[in-house]
Amino acid sequence: MFDRWGRWVHRRRRRVLAAAGAALVFAGVWGTGVFGALSASGGFDTPGSESAEAARIAERDLGRSTADVVVLYEGPMSVDDPAYREAVERSLNALPGDKVAATSTYWTTRSPQFVSDDRRSTYAVLQLAGSDEAARHDAFTAVEDALTEVGGGLTAKVGGTVGTETAINDRVSSDIGRAEAMALPVLIVLLVLIFGGLVSASLPLLVGGLAILGSFTALHALTYVTDVSIFAVNITTFLGLGLAIDYGLFMVSRFREELRRDSRTVEDALAATMATAGRTVAVSGITVAVSLSGLLLFEQNFLVSMGYGGIATVFVCMIGALTVLPALLAVLGPKVNALPVGRRRGDRDRAGAWWGRVAHSVMRRPVVYAIATVVLLAGLGAPFLRINWGGADARVMPEGADARVVAEALETRFPGNATSPIEAVVTGTSDRAAIQAYGDRLASLPGATDAVVTGAEGATTRIALAYEADPNSEAARDLVRKVRDVPVPPGAEVHVGGPTAEVVDSLDSIGSTLPWPAALVGGATFALLFLAFGSVVLPLKAILMNLLSLSATFGAVVLIFQDGNLSGLLGFTATGSIAPAMPILMLAILFGISMDYEVFLLSRVREQYDLTGDNTAAVAAGVRRTGAIITSAALLLIVVIGAFATSGIMFIKMVGVGMVIAIALDATVIRALLVPAMMRLMGRANWWAPGPLARVYRRYGIREGDSPAPRPAEPAHAG
Repeated sequence: MFDRWGRWVHRRRRRVLAAAGAALVFAGVWGTGVFGALSASGGFDTPGSESAEAARIAERDLGRSTADVVVLYEGPMSVDDPAYREAVERSLNALPGDKVAATSTYWTTRSPQFVSDDRRSTYAVLQLAGSDEAARHDAFTAVEDALTEVGGGLTAKVGGTVGTETAINDRVSSDIGRAEAMALPVLIVLLVLIFGGLVSASLPLLVGGLAILGSFTALHALTYVTDVSIFAVNITTFLGLGLAIDYGLFMVSRFREELRRDSRTVEDALAATMATAGRTVAVSGITVAVSLSGLLLFEQNFLVSMGYGGIATVFVCMIGALTVLPALLAVLGPKVNALPVGRRRGDRDRAGAWWGRVAHSVMRRPVVYAIATVVLLAGLGAPFLRINWGGADARVMPEGADARVVAEALETRFPGNATSPIEAVVTGTSDRAAIQAYGDRLASLPGATDAVVTGAEGATTRIALAYEADPNSEAARDLVRKVRDVPVPPGAEVHVGGPTAEVVDSLDSIGSTLPWPAALVGGATFALLFLAFGSVVLPLKAILMNLLSLSATFGAVVLIFQDGNLSGLLGFTATGSIAPAMPILMLAILFGISMDYEVFLLSRVREQYDLTGDNTAAVAAGVRRTGAIITSAALLLIVVIGAFATSGIMFIKMVGVGMVIAIALDATVIRALLVPAMMRLMGRANWWAPGPLARVYRRYGIREGDSPAPRPAEPAHAG
């Protein structure tokens, strides 16, 4: 099938390139509009949860109470000085009424929560006009500059929900441009060194550029049917660029190899490339997409957005690698080797010989290599057993960012969780005595400090519970659970919400959902790898190897981002916890990328095994022929992701650093040592399938068009 596709593209190469050019122009004009269409909120909340219902009821019956904007004022005098009040109120009164719906300050509420311990700082809480998120963000943009114009010797910094989201969005956009500017020069140099020629080196980069614009176009289209989180741009950009370069490397390397064979025309070389590397790219792309599809089963918009965007990006990369790239190769032919730089054939031979020595060393001592690598990976993964889950707050931003300064000041210098209380929304009763008694029961809970009614209308009352713990701590989450267990007023119903309750609901939702994506991804990956290689053993081994690699990665993430090791070098503040959505996202992406390298290695091994029937020789040949390409692909992907790991947003940095660690482990320890060692130990059992499934593979397997009939496996013998 794939060889016929290669010949089809060869015959229509100019038409394919013309269509690709038109698509590129469209993507450059329309696709880049995605930045103005993405959802500004992070999407970490859980729709339908108790905390979401509490917020919905409170907004419906009592009006919005969210601190859209918090303006922190600091000055040399006390807030009791009339000049302090005059400066703040003059600044706030100058704000347009059609942009700011309500303002609360110390002087309008006389609440001690609005005054810092030294009485030199205070803050104002603004509710913005607008019926939806987009309108409120537009309102904030209109007044943002005016908020810091205070005078009177005071300084002002802006935070709050909308203020923080806007600051993060601005940072995300600037991070993408900076990361691309950092990565591209390094990629160009590495590609030239790897390929030894300017023309061949440019092709993966060209596909990468198409992938970036294609991913923007796919995301923009998705915004018309669903909300897409702003953070999806980061993930899809480095995923698109990284996979496109991987696929380009696989395809171009194989095409050049086929051209070196005697009596090969360009069409024959392209057909053979598509039948081998093209098939691998297709299987890999589908596997990565299947891995990302598990994200669609979660409730959080952040994960669903990543799933939609990631799947679309993978297909853009795969289509580009299977259409545009072969058309370019068909046009270039032998000129793909034009403009040679530095590297010569002898360099390739020496690299192959080195990997050959590694492979034969593993083949001679498989038990030693298997035990050593498993012990290493298990040791790296051990810290994951003590992971502490938590929420994302303003500390995801760099130190000194105004939104973070405001959030930290409210938590450390002002009393009582001013902007992050636990809120109990009581409905179904207007009995003030019963509600007061309920509030007293809440205030008497261990760790609670006060319970105050912050809104009442008819049969709906909102009670804000202040407490001692950090809002993102396990103690605060335990308090939420205790609040939910407190007996409610007679005839009433209570929904408990607030930022900490949202984290509790998110953890519960992810925990209950996780088995279903795991079953979907595991089952689909098993089926796909079986159809690709005709074995039930190899898919199980691949899944287990990936889980071992991922556990090591997550252990390293705990050491770095939870415990704070390397925080100074990497430029972030450890919070002592990790948001649960981040490992889930990393699991989906890394599982797919790991399978990408697995498929590439096993394709070469299966190719040799079908020719010789010698398992040991086939595994050694597979490592020798793919070792340099897999490590080169991994190095290029590390450069791409490493550039994005410099993001100022801490959880984007976490995903980037975690992926760099995982890819480095996967391309070296896993693919070069553990996988070949295990395949050597299992011998011909690697290729075993029960009779009925073997017949399924012979009929429906995704095989190369000219590959010989699969040899039967004999599990009782090692080869």
